[in-house]
This record gives sequence, C-alpha cells and structure tokens, in this order.
Amino acid sequence: MNRNLIALFALLVLVGCGRAADNPYRGVYLLLDTSGIHSGELEKAQQIVNSYLAVLKAGDSFAVARIDSGSLSEKDIIAQVTFDGRPSHMNAQKREFANVVDRFVGSVESAEYTDISGGLLQAMVFLRATGAVQKYILIYSDLREELPEGYKSDFSYELDGFQVFALNVTQLREENIDPSLYSGRLNDWQTKVEQGGGQWQAVNDLDSTEVLALD
Repeated sequence: MNRNLIALFALLVLVGCGRAADNPYRGVYLLLDTSGIHSGELEKAQQIVNSYLAVLKAGDSFAVARIDSGSLSEKDIIAQVTFDGRPSHMNAQKREFANVVDRFVGSVESAEYTDISGGLLQAMVFLRATGAVQKYILIYSDLREELPEGYKSDFSYELDGFQVFALNVTQLREENIDPSLYSGRLNDWQTKVEQGGGQWQAVNDLDSTEVLALD
C-alpha cells in the first residue's frame, strides 16, 4: 500500500490533538458507493478502512455503510464499532471489523440507485450519537445521485463540527464532452455541506499529499 495513502488518512484522524480534553474521541463514517464502476473499485476503499483501523484508538467510533436506493437506513451500515479500552478487546474488534468489510466487498452486488443525501444524513445521526468532538464523513463516490421515484434529496444539513471528504470523485463519460458538468456536480455538494456549516474537501488522488495540512 502506498505510504502517502497511509499518511494521508492517518493524519486526517489524528489532526487536532489539542481537542477538548474532556472528550478526546473521534468519529469516522465512510460511505461506499456501490453503483456502476465504484462497485469494482472497493478494494481501494478496503485500504482506507485498514488505514483507519490502524490509527483509531479506545473510545473512537468507526462505521462503514453502503450507498444504495434508500441509504437513510441502518440496514445499510456494513460495520460499526466504538473501540474498547482494553487492548485485547480492541484488537479483536478491529479484526472483526476488517473481516466484515472484506466479506462485504467480496459479495457486494452493484446498486441500481445512489441515495447520497440519505447516506449523509445517516452519517450525521451516527456520529452525533457517538458524542465525538471530531466528526469525519468520507464519501467514496462519483457523487452522481440517482434516486427511485418518490424519494427526496432536498434536505438541509446541520454539519457544524463535521469535516466531509469526497474521495475518488471520477469524471463520468458524458463529462468528457462537457467538463463543466463535473465541476458543477462537485460545486453542488460543496455548497450543500458548507451551507450546513460543515467543512468540505475533495480528494481525487488518494496518493496526493495536498490534504495533509488540515485545520
């Protein structure tokens, strides 16, 4: 695994060591797009998961969920954990978490729809429930939302205290002709997050060091 990738995600969760002493815990929620090409790229997402498992500590919380037709549902959470303070128990939790994600990646079927909005709301609910001060949402997706008929996506988000990272946002085939569609899609999601008080960053090159300087 590329050392830059390990350093990138290790620093993301470790940044802010001067956080509130009365609550040192961190919460990380990773959303996986399983539609189209992303369903065949989930091995990269496994590397991200393993990077977090290597650095998260006792009291920190971690969850991985899939994005499908109705992501505002606990059934789409693949694995979730708050790490135990006893080293042997925490190590067992991390092994089981990795095994659950591995089994999911090995058996996942491509989703027909992508309810990114619902997944983002579910991530907010989970992370708030953990009581973590540092809250990170990672969206591994091309960010093209496709919803079944009758679903809504015009939510307002309350993301104060959240950092949202869009990972591996690929350019779609039709956007080769009109690249403005790609930048427009990214800008739309950035606007939603920032209007809700959250911090936004897109990371297209997972080996890049551009996001190492985090506030």
